[in-house]
Amino acid sequence: MNPDLIKIAIAVLCGGLLGIERQYKNKTAGFRTIILICLGSAIFTMVAQHTGQVANINIVTGVGFIGAGVIFKDNIGVSGLTTAAVIWISAAIGMATGSGNYLLAIVSTLLTLTVLILFSLLEGFVDKIHRDKLFVIVFTNADFENIPSIEQLIKNNHLTSKPVQITKKEGCLQVAIWVTGHRKDLRKLDEKLLKMPEIKSF
Repeated sequence: MNPDLIKIAIAVLCGGLLGIERQYKNKTAGFRTIILICLGSAIFTMVAQHTGQVANINIVTGVGFIGAGVIFKDNIGVSGLTTAAVIWISAAIGMATGSGNYLLAIVSTLLTLTVLILFSLLEGFVDKIHRDKLFVIVFTNADFENIPSIEQLIKNNHLTSKPVQITKKEGCLQVAIWVTGHRKDLRKLDEKLLKMPEIKSF
């Protein structure tokens, strides 16, 4: 069998395995995208070898542009970093396949899947017992005495807090505050804030 066809088949297989995981989690770069990135990297590497050149390192630069397109930043945080990393490593796996290093490509694919699946469970557990949440609370008035009462409420719920910003909006006090603690305690805090008449919104 033609060695190039074997390389293409392995690139599609490795890219497909990673793509299924991203597709299952409903990410921006899913099944088809990851396969094409892995396959494209393999083909570029194969072409470079056939023309007597070193594997084209510009693949990494090109993939960087694709990865940047799936990263989104808002006022709260950044999302899409894991998907960008999967795109990056898919290109590396494609290059390994294109250069004929099948064992490296397959082992790297399995290791990446292990990180994405098993470590995701560990990440979920850590997130459950230690979570950061940004609260933006708007009070019905501009009374600064509301701030100590909120801080005490947070403390009573076994949470820690750190004020980020205090502003006045349309005659009402607005406080942005980072709260850290167990997920269930954060949920209880949400319920108590909903019942406070002095809070306009949060």
